[in-house]
Amino acid sequence: MKITVIGGGPGGLYFAILTKKALPHCQIDVYERNKPDDSFGFGVVFSDETLGEFLTRDTKSYELIRSKFAYWDDIVVARDGEKVSISGNGFCGCSRKTLLQLLQQRCSEEGIGLHFEQNVDDLSQFKDSDIIVASDGIGSAIRTKFANDFGTSVKLQKNRFVWLGSTKPLDAFTYFFKTTEFGTFVAHTYQYEAGMSTWIFECSEETWQKAGFEIENETATVAKLAEIFKDELEGHPLITNKSHWRQFPQVTNENWSKDNIVLLGDAKATAHYSIGSGTKLAMECAIALSDAVVANENDVSAAFEQYEQSRRNRVEMIQHAANVSLDWFEHMDRHVQHDFQQFAFGVMTRSKKVTFENLAIRDASFPEKVLTEFNSKIGTDTKTPAAFTPFKLREMTLQNRIVMSPMGQYSAENGLPNDWHFQHYTSRAIGGVGFIIAEMTAISETGRITEGCTGIYNAEQVQSWKRINDFIHQNTQTKIGIQIGHSGRKGATKKPWEDSFKGKSWELLSASAIPFNENSAIPKEMSLDDMNLITSQFVQTAKNANDAGFDMIELQAHHGFLLSSFLSPLTNIRTDEFGGSIENRLKFPLRVFTEMRKEFPKEKPMSVRISACDWAENGISEEDVIAISEAFKNAGADIISVSTGNTVANQKPQTGRMWQTPFSDMVRNTVHIPTITAGYIQDIDQINTILLNGRADLVALGRPLLLDPYFVRNAQAYENFKPTDIPRQYMTGTTHLYPLKTSERKMVEGMKKALKPESHKNS
Repeated sequence: MKITVIGGGPGGLYFAILTKKALPHCQIDVYERNKPDDSFGFGVVFSDETLGEFLTRDTKSYELIRSKFAYWDDIVVARDGEKVSISGNGFCGCSRKTLLQLLQQRCSEEGIGLHFEQNVDDLSQFKDSDIIVASDGIGSAIRTKFANDFGTSVKLQKNRFVWLGSTKPLDAFTYFFKTTEFGTFVAHTYQYEAGMSTWIFECSEETWQKAGFEIENETATVAKLAEIFKDELEGHPLITNKSHWRQFPQVTNENWSKDNIVLLGDAKATAHYSIGSGTKLAMECAIALSDAVVANENDVSAAFEQYEQSRRNRVEMIQHAANVSLDWFEHMDRHVQHDFQQFAFGVMTRSKKVTFENLAIRDASFPEKVLTEFNSKIGTDTKTPAAFTPFKLREMTLQNRIVMSPMGQYSAENGLPNDWHFQHYTSRAIGGVGFIIAEMTAISETGRITEGCTGIYNAEQVQSWKRINDFIHQNTQTKIGIQIGHSGRKGATKKPWEDSFKGKSWELLSASAIPFNENSAIPKEMSLDDMNLITSQFVQTAKNANDAGFDMIELQAHHGFLLSSFLSPLTNIRTDEFGGSIENRLKFPLRVFTEMRKEFPKEKPMSVRISACDWAENGISEEDVIAISEAFKNAGADIISVSTGNTVANQKPQTGRMWQTPFSDMVRNTVHIPTITAGYIQDIDQINTILLNGRADLVALGRPLLLDPYFVRNAQAYENFKPTDIPRQYMTGTTHLYPLKTSERKMVEGMKKALKPESHKNS
């Protein structure tokens, strides 16, 4: 077998070493455009986990590389003179140049042909190769030539960054944040060998422009950055190495191979440097590709298929984490307003992989500082878990910050809540949920989504809701609100567990005459008369909600229902005063809210639930969402419940744990209004993490509460928090639950400690 590797970076060299060791009879040649000692960039970073993989694969490479590493346990977050150190993070750094030289040495030892200063742009010279590995970097010429075959996408990210070095010694991986007249800068810094450290400077495009930087003017770049970071550099110089300002290219490929060509390293997929995974990703993929080639020596297509199957999911997970991390850095100006410990906590938890509990296992002193700062600000006992701190909206005070999402039960008849609804809501209240938001409840019979949806448009319904609310208020400290809405173009549909709609349909209304999907009826575009009628119905239900004893109203303006259909440009194509600009699209929803606010008692709060992203091309923009949130805030909204999607049927959401929190973060910290977040939030640790890093003020749970009405009681026991609202009838249960959860927590923490990185304090 003959294998040609184009590109002599760490991934290509390591693949060659592993494959040659396993298949000594193979002819393997590496072609690199640069000289042997050329290297762009300064240091590379690895985690202990990655090093362990190297140890098992090629002991000689591991020993060579390991001998040149600079180790650190601490991550330091510094901002304008304040700093905090977080220990227990096992990482190591190495000179990129040294790493390449060591891998080149191993290639020579194994008999691999190394060819330098070979700029390959014609693959015909390798027509006798069985496999061609395209490992030629971010700007891969091979990938570009066959971009259609690979399904290549290259998306430039917003921020500007430049890679520099310095002689400044560092004993920890340090983020230096600086607030300037131009905006916020950050330096990602770490020492990679004695007397040398990497400094990656990053800022927004706006900040870059204001500061007057030029892409290729290294002299001016160094002068300006040295002045901004003079306190951090302490007299040490900045060193250049083709250090031009760039925007990070996010590279993805639908296919990783074509014929006998396979992609590796940055040519295949990039991961933002803020999670230190570029070289790690390349070398881990090199291991997988080598394994696949060795296992399928006589079947190249099978080898490539195995390689892609074994790595694609992992690569996409790392890319997703990297994208979440880079999104945080793209909004540094938003986060820098937080108090310092909260800001530092946001840095550490930005990719959502690290949580409050993770950090407590690594370094208990840091989360303690974060929690103390959080509680001191609101005047609560400093050890109270964030989830169990009170929160006030107007005259309504919640005993904790866990919210039950409005989840449709589809169990009403003629809009009337029944015994099912009574047990559904009262059991969660006894279970200690701080705030319940009752399911989307219609303003009229034709405003329902299904025939099983609840309503609050007649006296019988009001009394049925009042029975539920009276029980909750008399027997628990839980507060209860109601989401009031109109289904719009998504009405007259089947219940989730039915195969088809079995009832008698009704006329649908929407901003424009666009059906939700191919099976939906075409809605009527609302006239001014329709708007007047609908507004009056919303106002009447606001009065009814107060009569029923609800503590808050949430206006439904999300997920493509009636009011939401006015807000999104995908569902509102009107040419009158209610279409076009976001100001026009807001007019009707804002009118409804304003009229409801006038009728609902002033001491009671009101919320609006919005969709902050349509997950579809040309959907609602970030600027639209900010304008919508500001408009409702100015109209008297006390809190915004930030959801996403379900506006159009062809959406492509990017889901994952806590996946909607960045949108809540955007609204909360740009508009400066409290927010509720939701979206695949599963446990108390995630809830505490979200609250402490300032992404939301309340956290709503849906599915976790469906089969566990005592989620909050279990979480309180897990946190060893003693609430004051456990019913007398159930109090003796604490003598069982609390020891059980304490034991479970110790077991979980023991497993996590066993997996945490080892200390390098004495390395």
